[in-house]
Parts: sequence; structure tokens; C-alpha cells
Amino acid sequence: MLDKIARTDSSSAQFFIRMALAAVIFAHGGQKVLGWFGGAGMDATFKALAVAGMTPLAIFLLMATEIIGPLLLFCGFLTRIAALAIGTAITVCMFTNHVQNGFFMNWFGNQAGEGFEYHILVIGMCLALFFRGGGLFSIDHTLTPKRRFASTLEP
Repeated sequence: MLDKIARTDSSSAQFFIRMALAAVIFAHGGQKVLGWFGGAGMDATFKALAVAGMTPLAIFLLMATEIIGPLLLFCGFLTRIAALAIGTAITVCMFTNHVQNGFFMNWFGNQAGEGFEYHILVIGMCLALFFRGGGLFSIDHTLTPKRRFASTLEP
């Protein structure tokens, strides 16, 4: 089972995707959970999301995903699971909060809110990591049997 979850090749592309995604999502988690980067912190975020209608379990899962997920991506450990969790969270966020505002970000302040273009990029990154794994410099790569996945992945 771990072999199927961890399997990856030695491509450096996944490394760069993992690092970029980890940095961006960790910053968002840092805002929500730790109050870093101008964020409200755990208590205020929990209250705001509860008022918005999220259940306590959903709020906990979101916060855990945005803090633990990027750390897993950074190390390249359980990359597929982290990418699936982050991709699921960003998809829910996109459909509940951003689709109604159109595609583009609110660069000039003339929309009701932010569009979903950012979410599409994150989902694309998550899908790439989910299907290809952690790639080079990942713990997943060290767990992948070299005899089977020398240069490409099996279907």
C-alpha cells in the first residue's frame, strides 16, 4: 500500500511544484492557525468560519490541511495524500466563496470579491503531484523501489 502511495520518479519538476505549493499554502495556514503574515490566528479564524457556516470538524480539517499539508509537501512525504487534501480544500473554497465572483482576481477593487483563477492554479499543481508523486528530493522517492520506476511511472 505504501508503495502505491509513495511511488514516484526522479523528475525535478515535482520538486519545484512541491516547494512552490508548500510555500503558498503554508502562508495561508500560518495566517489562520498561527496569526502570522497579518492573519487573525486560530481563535478568530475559528469563530469567523463558524459564523460563515462551517462545522467545527470542517474548520479543524481545513486548518490541519493548511499547516500539515505543506510540511508534508516540503519533505515530499505522503505527497499524494497532502496534494489530495490541499486540492480538496481549495476546491471547496473555490465553489463556496469565489466562483460567484468570476474568474479573475479583484485586482482593481471593482468586483464583489476575489475570482477563482488562483484556485485553478493550485488545483492544477495538486493534480500534478497527485498523479506523479513527490519526485526528486522527496522522502517518497527514497521509498520508491528503483527497480520498478527507474525513469517513468507505471500506469
